[in-house]
Amino acid sequence: MTERRADDRGHAPAMDRTMRRDPGAGSRPLGRRARVALALVAAGLAAGAAAQEVRTARQTPFPANPDFAALDVETLHVQGNVYLIAGAGANIAVQVGDDGVVMVDTGYAQMADDVLAAVAALTDRPIRTIVNTTLADDHTGANAQMVAAGRLNQAGPGMAGRPNEGDLVAHAELLRLMTEIGDDEIATDRWPPSTFSGAKKDFHANGEAIEIRHQPAATAGDSFVWFRGSDVIAAGELFNMTSFPYIDVEHGGTIEGILDGLNTLLDIIVPAHHQEGGTMVIPSHGRIGDEHDVLEYRDMLTIIRDRVQHAIDSGLTLAQIHALTPSVTYEYEPRFDRDPTWTARMFVEAIYRNLAAEREGS
Repeated sequence: MTERRADDRGHAPAMDRTMRRDPGAGSRPLGRRARVALALVAAGLAAGAAAQEVRTARQTPFPANPDFAALDVETLHVQGNVYLIAGAGANIAVQVGDDGVVMVDTGYAQMADDVLAAVAALTDRPIRTIVNTTLADDHTGANAQMVAAGRLNQAGPGMAGRPNEGDLVAHAELLRLMTEIGDDEIATDRWPPSTFSGAKKDFHANGEAIEIRHQPAATAGDSFVWFRGSDVIAAGELFNMTSFPYIDVEHGGTIEGILDGLNTLLDIIVPAHHQEGGTMVIPSHGRIGDEHDVLEYRDMLTIIRDRVQHAIDSGLTLAQIHALTPSVTYEYEPRFDRDPTWTARMFVEAIYRNLAAEREGS
């Protein structure tokens, strides 16, 4: 049996997207202890880099400033009742059947018509439920259009005096973040009117049970969605096949939350053969994954987290960690450091801020 969970933090051998602050050039000189620690960390990284095979990516991050008119969406059957609509921003999962459509995330507002056309090509049934997994525009931008295009499974007006339209669902913490940010940045028609406050919300649609599980990750309001009958997980920002995971520190995102979430996914996933096949995992961006992909991603993040933690414990500042050669993300950069809006440097700074804040609070 494969051991899926990483070691506890004490036994490891080892923000916002506009957060691009560089440490000041006037950092204090390295003391002897720090110089020795830096050398040890760098030596360890070099050894790890030599042993680690670099895997090239088969996909690229979504463009930072896309020409929406030139984009095309693509629909892929994942398995069971679940399909993936890609190319409209973040990956969109749709479950279809006689009961209607359950949609996970909505993409950018500018791509709404393309997404609705892709759904219409799959089924003539209406959109019933829309789930948001996180805060970012590429996940929630088309909320209003998807809600307006949907309807509840009933005649007459909707619930609580609302129009008969699709039901937008998210964790209560995500709604809190949206209201704190305010309607100047996030229009109120993107806010979820239906929320849950516990660890999960479950319901039944199209012949299978569906679980929405709250898992703080990129933000404090993140969730993932498990289609139990189809054996598919829409992972949201827990898992990204094109980039290091986004951590919105200002809105409660943490590396520990992401690692906890990935360990939870690994507890759920059942592979068909040698970590391949079986449960399929839809990432926020990039190709569909399975247990092997999630396991590799979890292990990479654990290694990077532990390197940053070791550097902090050795007395290194953020500037000194950025100056390490090779870097703490060295062997993973060819594949995952390809998004100019979320670079390896920004990722390391987010981890540093998480761990430094935890250290100060302990």
